[in-house]
Amino acid sequence: MVDQSIPEARTPGTAPGETDAPSPGEGISRRRMLGTAGATGLVLGTAGAAGGYAAAPSEAATPLTSLGTDRAMFHGKHQPGITDALQARGHVVAFDLAAGAGRKEAAALLRRWSETARRLMAGEPSGHDDTDVARDAGPSSLTITFGFGHSCFARTGLEKQRPASLDPLPEFSSDHLDKNRSNGDLWVQIGSNDSLVAFHALRAIQKDTGSAARVRWQMNGFNRSPGATAHPMTARNLMGQIDGTRNPKPAESDFGQRIFVPEKGEPAWMANGSYAVVRRIRMLLDDWEKLSGKAQEDVIGRRKSDGAALSGGTETTAMDLEKTDAKGNLVVPINAHARITRPDQNGGAAMLRRPFSFHDGIDTDGVPDAGLLFICWQADPLRGFVPVQRKLDRGDALSQFIRHESSGLFAVPGGAAEGEYVGQKLLEG
Repeated sequence: MVDQSIPEARTPGTAPGETDAPSPGEGISRRRMLGTAGATGLVLGTAGAAGGYAAAPSEAATPLTSLGTDRAMFHGKHQPGITDALQARGHVVAFDLAAGAGRKEAAALLRRWSETARRLMAGEPSGHDDTDVARDAGPSSLTITFGFGHSCFARTGLEKQRPASLDPLPEFSSDHLDKNRSNGDLWVQIGSNDSLVAFHALRAIQKDTGSAARVRWQMNGFNRSPGATAHPMTARNLMGQIDGTRNPKPAESDFGQRIFVPEKGEPAWMANGSYAVVRRIRMLLDDWEKLSGKAQEDVIGRRKSDGAALSGGTETTAMDLEKTDAKGNLVVPINAHARITRPDQNGGAAMLRRPFSFHDGIDTDGVPDAGLLFICWQADPLRGFVPVQRKLDRGDALSQFIRHESSGLFAVPGGAAEGEYVGQKLLEG
C-alpha cells in the first residue's frame, strides 16, 4: 500500500468522461440496450480519489441497474484500464508465446485480441463462437489492456526495440516470489463492474490465443461495487484501511509526464504508453487483526475511520510530519507506511495505483489467502516504483503484515488508433 491513491470507483450512471461517453448519434448495441433496460509494499497505500478522467461522482448513489450502461472506449491516445475509475471485478493474466512462435504469430494474436477487445468494450458479442455469458448485459465499464514483458522481445527477435525501462526489477529483501506466477511474454488486464462481463472477456481472450501462446498465470480480483455506499468515497482494502488518498490526479500539471511516456519518447513505439508493475501482495490478516485499532493506525499513519492523517484534519489534509504529542513523540510514527511512501520523501517518485483485492480461499492451516493485486502505472519504473519500494524495504512498519509473492513488469504501449491494433508499431515497425 502506498500513500499514493487508487482511482476512485465511479458511481454508476455518472458521466465517464469525454473519452468514455458515446456520441449522440452513436448506435446502441443489443447488449447496451438490454443492459440499460435491466439495469509491501506499495500496494496498500492510502491514496485519494483520482477517478481517472471521469467526471466527479454524483452526491447520491445511483441504483445498480445503471451499471451496465457505462462504456469505456477502446481506441484512443492511451489504452483503457489505466486512468479509468476502479472496477468491481478484475482479471490479470500473463501468457508465454508457444515454442516456435515469433513476431508473426505475436502480431496476429494482438490483432485478434484488439478486435475482440473493441467489440466487447462496445457491448457487442466477441465475433465468433461467442459463449453468450454476457448476452443480456451492457458494456459495464469493461476495459481490456495489453502489455509486453521483457522476455517477449527475445522470442520475437525485437531485442533492439526493448525499452531500458523494462529491465528486470531489482530484488527486494521482503520478496518471496513464486517465479511461476511472475513475469511473462504478454500481459492482459481485464476490468468490469459486472463479474459475468469480466469473465466473458477473459474467456474470449483465452480462446483467441489458440496455439500461439499458453497461460503462464492468472489472478482474479475485486473492489467495492459502484453504488454500494450511500456516497462516493475512497475504496477500502482487506485490512479495513481507506486505500488511495494521494494518487496523482489528471488535473495536475505533471500528471502526464509522471504516468505516460512522451509522444517523442524512446522507444518511439511506446509513445503515450506506460509501464505497469504487477505484484501479488498477500496480507497476513490473522496477525493484522490481532492488533488494536490504534496500533493499526500507527502502522499506516492514518485513521482507519476516515483515512485522515494521524496529525489531524480530513483525508486530504496534508500530513504534518513534525507534529508531536504531549510526550514529545511523533504523532505519525517514523516507520508509518504513509510517511515512508510520500512522494516528497522519495524525491518526488510517484505512480498511479490501480489495484484489486483478492481472496483465493483458505490454506490448509486455516489462514486466508487474501491481499492485494497491486498494479501501478508510471512513465518509468526506475523513477516511480523502484525508489519507493527500496525505501519501504528498509523499514516499513507494514512489512511484517504483508508478503510479496509474485511480480511482473510490462511495457504497455499507447492506445490503438481506428483501424490499428495494440502494439502494431512494435510488431510491424
